[in-house]
Amino acid sequence: MGKHYWLMKSEPDTFSLQDLKERPQQREPWDGVRNYQARNFMRDGMSVGDGILFYHSNTKPPGIVGLAEVVSEAYPDPTAFDKKSKYYDEKSDPSNPRWFLVDVAYRKGFKHQVSLEAMKGMSELAEMKVLQKGNRLSITPVSESEYKAICAAGL
Repeated sequence: MGKHYWLMKSEPDTFSLQDLKERPQQREPWDGVRNYQARNFMRDGMSVGDGILFYHSNTKPPGIVGLAEVVSEAYPDPTAFDKKSKYYDEKSDPSNPRWFLVDVAYRKGFKHQVSLEAMKGMSELAEMKVLQKGNRLSITPVSESEYKAICAAGL
């Protein structure tokens, strides 16, 4: 089917690109997603090898700080079944899981963050989902041309 590209948001005080870089094997499950559309992107759309733009949200300024890669197929999010987890979902059944995740791996930090404001000023990103009014999803698809434009601006 070919390689796909994604923007994945994380609050840096919760989990940053640097945190991913410091994990064993620079790899981590992308757990805790509790939005059905974002879950569907991971479960039904992502494949091993897909590129990720790592976006720091809820910070000043928000923006893309580097690159990661999908390194596993989707599998049930174990935090949904863990009563001690803040992501526990009592309605999620291990025999019919509601929530899924993929593992992601660190690939590269940007020399220059590509801020949300800078992205709004890039004509080649006019259709980018994260820039659309009202879009608050933590995971969105990105076109290859958008991915390349962000990389050119950040690397």
